[in-house]
Amino acid sequence: MSTTTYAQHLAQLQTQLESALARTGFDALLIASGIEKYAFLDDRPYLFQPNPHFKHWLPLTQHPNSWLLLRPGHQPRVVYYQPDDYWHVPPSAPTGEWVQHVELIVISRAEDAAAHLQMPGRLAIIGEADAALESVVPNNPQDLIHLLHYQRAFKTAYELEQMRAASRRAAPAHLAARDAFLAGGSEAEIHRAYLIAAGHTDRDLPYGNIVALNEHCAVLHYQYQDTQRPAQSRSFLIDAGAQVNGYASDITRTWSAGGAGSAEFDALLAAMESAQLALVDEVRAGVDYRDIHLSTHRRLAAILQDQGLVRMSVEAQLAERVTSIFFPHGIGHLLGLQVHDAGGFMADETGAVSPKPEGHPYLRLTRPLAAGMVVTIEPGLYFIPTLLRQLRASASASSVDWAKVERLSRFGGIRIEDDVVCRAEGPAENLTRDAFASLS
Repeated sequence: MSTTTYAQHLAQLQTQLESALARTGFDALLIASGIEKYAFLDDRPYLFQPNPHFKHWLPLTQHPNSWLLLRPGHQPRVVYYQPDDYWHVPPSAPTGEWVQHVELIVISRAEDAAAHLQMPGRLAIIGEADAALESVVPNNPQDLIHLLHYQRAFKTAYELEQMRAASRRAAPAHLAARDAFLAGGSEAEIHRAYLIAAGHTDRDLPYGNIVALNEHCAVLHYQYQDTQRPAQSRSFLIDAGAQVNGYASDITRTWSAGGAGSAEFDALLAAMESAQLALVDEVRAGVDYRDIHLSTHRRLAAILQDQGLVRMSVEAQLAERVTSIFFPHGIGHLLGLQVHDAGGFMADETGAVSPKPEGHPYLRLTRPLAAGMVVTIEPGLYFIPTLLRQLRASASASSVDWAKVERLSRFGGIRIEDDVVCRAEGPAENLTRDAFASLS
């Protein structure tokens, strides 16, 4: 029988863990899945978010009060919390491939976990403080966590399978959202169309969907979904993902309604689409991700010049930081167990920080790319009122076509985002474009 990618994944994690324990002087690692948290002075729980270290080993995302014990030379021990509860639906009986690879202990009371976690020697315990049991208190040793976070950037074959599936889950939902936009739907109606097509609810999305119409497209993390249909739907930006076994996709698309008055925006959108694909092609092993971010600003400066928005050379725009007015965020980030995955700023396994380029405070990844890394490439071009006011007050103001800026401001902005796997050689694997292509 061939070894499955999940079995290979566990074996690789075990090897990495044993090395990390030896290097940091620990004998075993305990990982808490986490607990449900409640609103202040209320009995309503927040949405449960599992410890990412826990779901790195197990495809369990809705399992509070569970634990994982990891030791050299032993199978993982999973203490699986399954209460006898008639107020809520408890976790189902343990099923799936993972069960055959672990020592499984099922408990019905959270406090009973402690008896199965007692080990001699020096223990590393990763978890939030409120996950502590009477004799098991998280200490979160930073040197060990640095080692684990650094390695997490390199995805196993199993992890890439989950991320491909997450992209395939999100792609048809994006098209359903586009169709709802073109049909004149409100932001709330578009959001519901996305959820239905993805088979998600708000509870299990990897992050809150950004569903923005018209001027709302200029709000980078627009957090509302207006229930009222706008009098005219001109533009639509959706930043939304899906989740499979704890692994996320993170996809953004911008759409134009077309018709009279949209020609300038449509031309800008086409230029951004071409630039985004060119930036994806820059994802190669050995490339410093910071260089892709700086390349984005050069490409954006050329678009602003070519589209007649700014009458300045590319070099002058970069020197005066004009492009940062229209593109104030980073080109992307690591992706995996977390949407903004851990380890993005690490220069090495010690946790030393690799700095951001001067003048670019919002970049979330500063490491050289290597095979197995999954990153997002998400250039944007926005008409953000508060930043445009800064540009009006600057020495570059006279070089801007403010009438055109005003016309385009009604569309809010553009962002296009793909999830991309860096390969050892050659061009990257584009999870997002492959998922959309599979639908045609």
